[in-house]
Amino acid sequence: MKENSSWLAWGLLVMAMTFSNLCAAQTQGGESESERWFTVDALNTGLGEAPEEANRVTPRESIRSFLDLTGQEEYEAAAHMLNLADFSEGEQRERGSELARQLAEIFQRGEWLSVSDLPGREDAVIEDSSGQNPRVGETRRNVEVSSMQANGETYDIRLGRYRVGDQEPVWLIMPISVSYIPVLYEQYGPSMLENYIPKRFQASFGILRIWEWIAIPLFLVFVVMFGWGVHRLIGLMSKWLPSGMSSIFASQIGTPAALIAMSLVTQMLLDYVVSFSAVATTTFRVLLISILAWAVGTISLRLVDTIMLRLTRRIVGEIDDTKPRDQRRLLTSLYALRRLIILITVTGVSIYILGQIQLFESLGLSILASASVLAVLVGVAGQAVLGNILSSFQLSFAKPIRIGDLVIFEGQWCYVEGIFYTFIRLRTWDERRLIVPVTYFTSKPFENLSVKSTKMYRFLEVSLHLSADIDVLRNKFIEFAKEEDSVIEHHKLLCYVTAQTGTAQTVTCYLMTSDPMAGWAAEMSVREKLLAFIRDNYPEWWPREIVVISHNDIARGTQGKNSGEVDSVEVKPSE
Repeated sequence: MKENSSWLAWGLLVMAMTFSNLCAAQTQGGESESERWFTVDALNTGLGEAPEEANRVTPRESIRSFLDLTGQEEYEAAAHMLNLADFSEGEQRERGSELARQLAEIFQRGEWLSVSDLPGREDAVIEDSSGQNPRVGETRRNVEVSSMQANGETYDIRLGRYRVGDQEPVWLIMPISVSYIPVLYEQYGPSMLENYIPKRFQASFGILRIWEWIAIPLFLVFVVMFGWGVHRLIGLMSKWLPSGMSSIFASQIGTPAALIAMSLVTQMLLDYVVSFSAVATTTFRVLLISILAWAVGTISLRLVDTIMLRLTRRIVGEIDDTKPRDQRRLLTSLYALRRLIILITVTGVSIYILGQIQLFESLGLSILASASVLAVLVGVAGQAVLGNILSSFQLSFAKPIRIGDLVIFEGQWCYVEGIFYTFIRLRTWDERRLIVPVTYFTSKPFENLSVKSTKMYRFLEVSLHLSADIDVLRNKFIEFAKEEDSVIEHHKLLCYVTAQTGTAQTVTCYLMTSDPMAGWAAEMSVREKLLAFIRDNYPEWWPREIVVISHNDIARGTQGKNSGEVDSVEVKPSE
């Protein structure tokens, strides 16, 4: 009895699980059907049967058929690609052909439409060979064909998949997108100028129309001439303005201001005077956005440079190490701020350009798939540039050198005149400019004569005869040194004999100077005065050489007398 009961329980459990699986399968199948298409009772009954040329099986073929039919001016047939559910049967034929014609004009003049980018499968399943898209393998019942802007608003043209009863589902322009056509046509439709163009010039020739091949060069010549006029006007303004920061700023913004004016005029002409095909319009749009962003960024940087120049002249003045450390540190920080502003500006302009031309949307997640490859390429190709940029920021923060510091780099006395992204500009003592890559500069040892203080010990050496009076020379040295304005801390003036040979002695004199370059001049001046003092008053102090003429041994003293020869010694100044 118990055994039969257990078998009965097991049987009921199996039946319950089977029934639940069937119910789940039916529910899942129902949800899948509703996600694959829109179920409707009828489609475009006022248009009649769709022609054979109207292939509406996939999104790609539906748009391709629409463009082919409108290119042949068969607008009634092309209207079968629109879902005219918002119109009555009597209005569908008349309004449908007109809306198809307008949509064809919008596609031709609006955003550049690439039919190959549309899904080629009936279910419009999301495909991604890289596997980066989280929605890969998902079927869709509507897809975006194009996204356009009119009157500051964005309008999407979308395809929807519709099924009537047991018929095969078809892809049509959705009713909401059909309602956008008049608004978009007002924005992207033919301009007033095209009404006066003969019909034969409106035929297509390649990717453009015949009249566009003639109008675009004339259009560009007019825009360039307008930009040249703006450039000349700004050049004259820079001469009319009083000399100063305003004239300097005006002289530096001629080209970017002309580009901004050209961009604005071009956009105005495209909006109100002439309307080109989508290929030309998209190209102009990308160029205008790029040029406008670059010009605005350049003017901003010129403004920052002008402000920095004004601060430099007012606060620091001439860039050298005679200015206080705080002022030179401030100027170094200003240069670091300039590089930071450049970095932010370039990054912002790049993001703005990419966002405006919708590269992220067109490329999609494939950018992420190729990010690692791009990172490797940028790392290899831009290693030197990136290294210089990082080194320049390191110099700005650590400040081993500052603007105006005097350094000895590879044996040359140089003032640090500017620290830029990739190079350092050094001004030599003879007013030459050395342009040194930042990484090269930081990898070489250099001597910063201004890192703590501009004061510097200088010394000069004089070789004199052993009979020279050092006290007299020391007093004269102190006297001459005190006459020099750049010699400071007179209690540190020193003069001593530092070396000696059999015929001469070396006298070294030390003096403290206010800065290295002035110290060099003071050293030269004191040396000249000491040499002139010795020459005029004690010429016997010059070192002399003793030359023995006799070949006899003078130490023995008898050989010369026996031989009748005379020993003689000649003393002459050393050359």
